[in-house]
Amino acid sequence: MSMIFVLVIMSLILVGFALWAFFWAVKNNQFDDLDTPAYSILNDDDKCGESEEE
Repeated sequence: MSMIFVLVIMSLILVGFALWAFFWAVKNNQFDDLDTPAYSILNDDDKCGESEEE
């Protein structure tokens, strides 16, 4: 029975840490722009490829 109390306390600590990490990420603008980094791979700015075509 005492093990249940230990597990409940540990789970509450884990939930508290997860909530803290979530609100820290929101406060530091980690979720502002999720689409632009995915499109950055499409921008090919390789200068070596342009010089070979000439």
